[in-house]
Amino acid sequence: MTGCSCSIKECLNNPIELKIDDRNLDFVSIKQLADNKAKEFTSHPMLLAWYNGKTGDFVPKAECGSGPKPGWIVYAETRGGDIVIDINEERYVFIYKSLS
Repeated sequence: MTGCSCSIKECLNNPIELKIDDRNLDFVSIKQLADNKAKEFTSHPMLLAWYNGKTGDFVPKAECGSGPKPGWIVYAETRGGDIVIDINEERYVFIYKSLS
């Protein structure tokens, strides 16, 4: 994400923040918690992008373009991503599209 000029927190649109005390949860368990939270807003959330703040990994592998936001956020937003789940202050971020 070299070249992006905003922090992850600054780039997220209206994130739904979750605090999870169990620091030993694996990625699959964290994703399931995010999926469940997204289902509170739409019956069929479609995951468009995610970020792992522990490792710096993100999907899709889209780098920053000409704007300030990381490419994976731009990718999700331009494809209708409207549900942003932020777990433990950007430790994990999941962006979903509502498909209700």
